[in-house]
Amino acid sequence: MNISVTFRNTEAEEWLKEYVHRKLSKLDRYIDKPADAQVTLSVEKFRNVVEVKLLSRGIQINGKEEAKEMILAVDMVTDKIERQIKKHKDKIRTRKDSTIRAGTKRYVEEPPVEMADDEPRRSVEVKKVILRTMSADEAMAELERSGDTFIIYRDSASENIHVIHHQNDGNYVLMETSM
Repeated sequence: MNISVTFRNTEAEEWLKEYVHRKLSKLDRYIDKPADAQVTLSVEKFRNVVEVKLLSRGIQINGKEEAKEMILAVDMVTDKIERQIKKHKDKIRTRKDSTIRAGTKRYVEEPPVEMADDEPRRSVEVKKVILRTMSADEAMAELERSGDTFIIYRDSASENIHVIHHQNDGNYVLMETSM
């Protein structure tokens, strides 16, 4: 991690700079490389203020703390940045899990059944279908346009779910459901 330390209204002290480097380098394990951190240490009257701006692969995390002692402020802002990074990582992880769970296609293998070696294993394809409201004529036109063998839709007149199936002989079969 590239760390730049800026001092305002105070003299640059090497030991304080090393302390900031040591504290922020512990955050390396949580963030993606390359990362840049801009640290500003300033003294305003009797307050010691530490501001940290952390940039890493599209994310920007900011933290600001003030305390009576500069070391205490550095510790507090480091803890704050660490919590923000963990929260961001957790958000990404749960977002990825939910997209995998709600994906458009999934393949679920059936439980193992005693089969001969020459029989191929089967899997089930799961598709999510978004029901659109349309008439039977619109559904047949959509079916011809898409090239699929069937279409599931919500009938605009009755609000029931219907299925139109295109048979091999060129005819259509309309399956109506009732609620």
